[in-house]
Amino acid sequence: MAEKHILHMLTPLRHMSPFDANMALDAGFDAAIPHTEVKLEEVTGLVQDAMFSRPPKLGVKTGIFIGGKQAIMALDMLGTAKKALVPPFGISFFADPAGSFTTAAAMVACVEKLLREKKDRQLKGVRVAVFGATGVVGFSAAVIAALQGADVRLVGYDGIKRVSDGAAEMKARFGVDVHAVDGSGEDKKSGILSVSEIALCAGRAGVQILSRAQLETAKALLIVADVNAVPPPGVEGLDMMANGTEVNSHGTLGAGPLTIGNIKYKTEFGLFKKMIEATKPVCLDFRDAFTLARELNG
Repeated sequence: MAEKHILHMLTPLRHMSPFDANMALDAGFDAAIPHTEVKLEEVTGLVQDAMFSRPPKLGVKTGIFIGGKQAIMALDMLGTAKKALVPPFGISFFADPAGSFTTAAAMVACVEKLLREKKDRQLKGVRVAVFGATGVVGFSAAVIAALQGADVRLVGYDGIKRVSDGAAEMKARFGVDVHAVDGSGEDKKSGILSVSEIALCAGRAGVQILSRAQLETAKALLIVADVNAVPPPGVEGLDMMANGTEVNSHGTLGAGPLTIGNIKYKTEFGLFKKMIEATKPVCLDFRDAFTLARELNG
């Protein structure tokens, strides 16, 4: 009998995301087993149980997926999981809390393509404002953009404290320098837009972040992107399928949530496939997601 591709799915939440479970099975895993309400200190035991229950040669057919809704917790769980390995045993890991790593990767990849093809620019040195930066998608998108050399600003809708903490976390973990700015009022958001070339909107579903009027005053803005597919849109007037549509009289281009979502879906599916098709164990996070999203987006 052929050995099974088995995926253990860890989350600190009460439920494992059905989205992730469905995608893992559709990608080709024979079994996707949820482990819920997992504490950080329990990760080592779960990883080693999955690892030691099969001979080393089957390590490549055993996977651990890390979900949840917090980027930092997922990264901490991933780090703990990697430390739990005991050679010659090894298994594969993939972290994507709330689909945020693959969503953020798709968002930045879509923006990068429009920037390159329509504006003849690269991410390096471009001024990027991240709205919804305290959320898991915004955090991940900010890190990805900063690692590409963008000049990133984290916009705090409730003041500067939480985004300042996020900026410090990014510096400590990834060595990137990002700036925290106060976006707690409409005038402040307009001021941030006036000096930004890219606006990434990753706020809560059903919350408008930027208005048409604000976009119209943003004369330096090259591209605006939104991942919110629940009405009202995060960017007023931005079509869900926008992929380079002009959104104001200054030629600002838009990337809509369904355009981004299409690349996100393909990226998460593709990373699950990489786990299944690997000839040796792999460890996948937002950096791998961005690499694949770029490939998929041409």
